[in-house]
Amino acid sequence: MSQLSHLAETLIGSEIVRLGNEINARIKNGEKIYNYTIGDFDPEIFPIPKELEEGIIAAYKDRYTNYPPGDGLLELRNAVAHYIKQQEGLQYAANEILIASGGRPLIYSLFKTIVNKNDKVIYAVPSWNNNHYVHMNGGLHCVVPAYPENNFMPAAADVAPHIAGAALLCLCTPQNPTGTTLNKSELQAICDLVIEENKRRAPNEKKLYVMFDQMYFALTYGNTMHHDPVSLRPEMKDYTIYIDGISKAFAATGVRVGWAFGPANVMGKMKALLSHIGAWAPMAEQKAVSEFLLKDDAIAAFFATFKAGLQERLHLIYDGFIALRDKGFAVDAVTPMAAIYLTVKIDLKGKHAGDRVLASQVDVTDYLLNEAKLAIVPFYAFGADKQSPWYRLSVGTCKKEEIGQMLAKLEAALAKLK
Repeated sequence: MSQLSHLAETLIGSEIVRLGNEINARIKNGEKIYNYTIGDFDPEIFPIPKELEEGIIAAYKDRYTNYPPGDGLLELRNAVAHYIKQQEGLQYAANEILIASGGRPLIYSLFKTIVNKNDKVIYAVPSWNNNHYVHMNGGLHCVVPAYPENNFMPAAADVAPHIAGAALLCLCTPQNPTGTTLNKSELQAICDLVIEENKRRAPNEKKLYVMFDQMYFALTYGNTMHHDPVSLRPEMKDYTIYIDGISKAFAATGVRVGWAFGPANVMGKMKALLSHIGAWAPMAEQKAVSEFLLKDDAIAAFFATFKAGLQERLHLIYDGFIALRDKGFAVDAVTPMAAIYLTVKIDLKGKHAGDRVLASQVDVTDYLLNEAKLAIVPFYAFGADKQSPWYRLSVGTCKKEEIGQMLAKLEAALAKLK
């Protein structure tokens, strides 16, 4: 008989964090591993903007160390409104914006605000953590498999069968783990499904809401464009809650300032939930971010350098994988589009490593780590099939000068297999 709550006994911890911790322990023991598992940044390679760093230090010196307002500093909410207007053309008032310590407490409070037990929640796989949030809230999993043909993004035709009676639709673009984006026509079609479903529902019936996670929206490359629901379909403003923040756009994962924006009544309920959790962004960081988000020129300059560094790493590794594929090895990669992730395919199941057969994708992952010293995250950690040969490779901690070494080790490991 369980000694703890049903949730505690059934909740699965983060596979990514577990894997990352194991890798870090091996590195501390002196092992050389190319660790591309965690969606984080090495501050020595990708520091936060200098203006933001200086602002945080100044705010602490000015003793901004007390509790912040429950919904965030008004000046920060106004600065967020300015930032999203400048970057995306979206217009939101301060009472439609909520500040928290990164995206996770906002996602948690959004689920708690929208989802009742046994409510249908639609999400695609692979995707980051939606399966865990649905489980924590006792929701019904409506899983939409995403495929390479659509760059691992959900198709409207696959979402449509689940729409009737659903409470929440989870979208993330650019996508974690794939580094791909939802194209304009597909997002328009999904928005049309939501609008039609909500028109069908009675006036006193709960609406279908969309959680739109755009934490990586600033990090697109080449001709890739970021699209969002309200810009494409203004009617979606009543039903869309955006999740965003500084964590990925400004390499500031540990600074812990995130925001949500959406209908004022939903923001108010999320604020009430957060007041009991206390997951507020620290006062000094809020003060510094409120000043930084108004510095349009500094933001543009940071993006230019930051994105160039990420894009270069993504393309170097992508080109390396394609070269290996062209040599006949069972690998592939999706062209880099956005975020800090490269989607790679390593299809080695059934091959022999000496007397050992790589019988499962877990065996493949172990072989890559032990033989090639390459640590990447299998898509099954994001809800995909256990035997999926696809992986997430993160470049936030990638040393450019080590990419050639990593690819050489990988080729040597692949060449040993029969």
